[in-house]
Amino acid sequence: MNYLTVENISKSYGERTLFENISFSIHKDQKIAFVAKNGTGKTSILNILSGEDSADSGQIIFRKDIKVAFLSQDPKFDDTLTIEATILASDNPVLKVISNYEKALLKPDDTEAYQAAFDAMEHHQAWDFETLYKQILFKLKLEDLNKKISTLSGGQKKRLALANALINKPDLLVLDEPTNHLDLEMIEWLEAFFAKENITLFMVTHDRYFLERVCNEIIELDQGQLYSYKGNYSYYLDKRDARIEREAVETGKAKQLFKKELDWMRRQPKARTTKSKSRIDDFADIKHRAHQRRQDHEVQLELNMERLGSKILEFHKVSKRYEDKVILNSFDYTFKKGERVGIIGKNGTGKTSFLNILTQTAPPDSGKVVKGDTVKFGYYTQNGINIKPEQKVIDVIKAFGDYIPLKKGRQISAQQLLERFLFTRKKQYDFVEKLSGGERKRLYLCTVLIQNPNFLILDEPTNDLDIVTLNVLESFLLDFPGCVIVVTHDRYFMDKVIDHLFVFKGDGVIEDFPGNYTDYRVYEDSQPVISKTTEDKKEKSTWKENKASKLSFNEEKELRNIESKLNALAYDKKALEQKFNTPDLSQDEINKLSETLQELIQTITTKEERWFELSAKLED
Repeated sequence: MNYLTVENISKSYGERTLFENISFSIHKDQKIAFVAKNGTGKTSILNILSGEDSADSGQIIFRKDIKVAFLSQDPKFDDTLTIEATILASDNPVLKVISNYEKALLKPDDTEAYQAAFDAMEHHQAWDFETLYKQILFKLKLEDLNKKISTLSGGQKKRLALANALINKPDLLVLDEPTNHLDLEMIEWLEAFFAKENITLFMVTHDRYFLERVCNEIIELDQGQLYSYKGNYSYYLDKRDARIEREAVETGKAKQLFKKELDWMRRQPKARTTKSKSRIDDFADIKHRAHQRRQDHEVQLELNMERLGSKILEFHKVSKRYEDKVILNSFDYTFKKGERVGIIGKNGTGKTSFLNILTQTAPPDSGKVVKGDTVKFGYYTQNGINIKPEQKVIDVIKAFGDYIPLKKGRQISAQQLLERFLFTRKKQYDFVEKLSGGERKRLYLCTVLIQNPNFLILDEPTNDLDIVTLNVLESFLLDFPGCVIVVTHDRYFMDKVIDHLFVFKGDGVIEDFPGNYTDYRVYEDSQPVISKTTEDKKEKSTWKENKASKLSFNEEKELRNIESKLNALAYDKKALEQKFNTPDLSQDEINKLSETLQELIQTITTKEERWFELSAKLED
């Protein structure tokens, strides 16, 4: 059953064309992810579907009488209403029945009105629905139903908009980055909700695990063309790589044909036959195909960062609280060279406050934070860039530096850095206010990197970045020789770049877990359901008392972490080896690929040796 048809829509802003003659359709039970680079029109397409914007040409056709809900990045509400009043104000007839029943409860003397409201609840089977919508609000941490909209944060408003959409059970739900402003627990709950509910979805999201587990089709907008893949994210990656490889081969053949036809064109006399005129007409198409070039630039920055000394960063009995909320309680930790720490925890447990104390932008209540003399922080915050009127992209980055040093005495200018992060020379002289949200985040990332830090702190770096940029950032961080701390709800990103976790449990409790997020979830799921007050105390003793295991508590976790990393490294090795099949590789490119492959093989060998060392203990 067709719900929505998009026919030949186009959109331009001045001289800039986002897309032309785009067509696709959405059918019942499809769960579609729309994938494209930042600035190529993802949000514009969603705005056109929702009616907030209009296409320059083409049309949008919705099936008659279907219920559609749109979740935007910036939802609008009546600030005078409460959370509950906002939910009940929708046009859902069952919600109106519930509203009438709750009003009747306030007037117990009016038995006639109460009976009518009670009967209506029975008739519409509204009891279960009331339970459902309150469960949804609870899962999205919106328990205080009497809270005014005017007092909510931006993240809370986004969650309320999501709750409103889910409660009304639309036939088609259109979502713009639904996992932004959700903590990890909420994201996993939302995945499970979509798995069991028959809601047709069309979404833009950068969350690759969410894509993998929720979507059954990917539509990609790539260089102005639409491509559809009937499968999840893994299927999409395989088929997309195969498509790009085919296109590269076809372009290579077109180049050979172009050379042949160009030589023929140069040799042609002035008098031409009808047959030769036809061949001349085809020449333009051959030339176009031969000169097609993908804009898949990879960031290759061999940073010559300032050396880290023996003392990096130390926490000594650090405590911090805001009124009755404890953030840190006598926290002790000494950072070592090359540490890659992921920080997770529910919203409100103090993750950002911890980073502010770490960077000494906020003081602790007691204890001290000691920073080594050689440490240079690069702090990517959630606040982003402060845009000045009529400021151009190149001016923003030059305010932080003109170049960064690379290895072997080389350097890279601000312009070259921007180019490597997909800002063309023309784009660099655009006004910043013209950039999309994702492009602004990418620019902000450049301003952090050009300062050449040796200790990177990234607070929600994945919000609003497209998947291409995320892959680039992951590759950069894997090669980054300094320390890295990441706060993110992007599980895929965390699994790939971090080695251990700080788990913020609340009330000042921080658990240091030696593994990535997937390891942590496996570990948590394997634990018996016991009271939280005794869980932390019993955790280590349970391992110590297990006589079957010859490994310590941390060694057992390290072994599982290595196994997970080896799987990821094997995948990366396979992908790298496939790059050698690319036609027209220069000798310099082949050399760089070979060096990267050798480094990867060395990393795999090191981890395998440690795996055998730990495994041998089990067999003793």
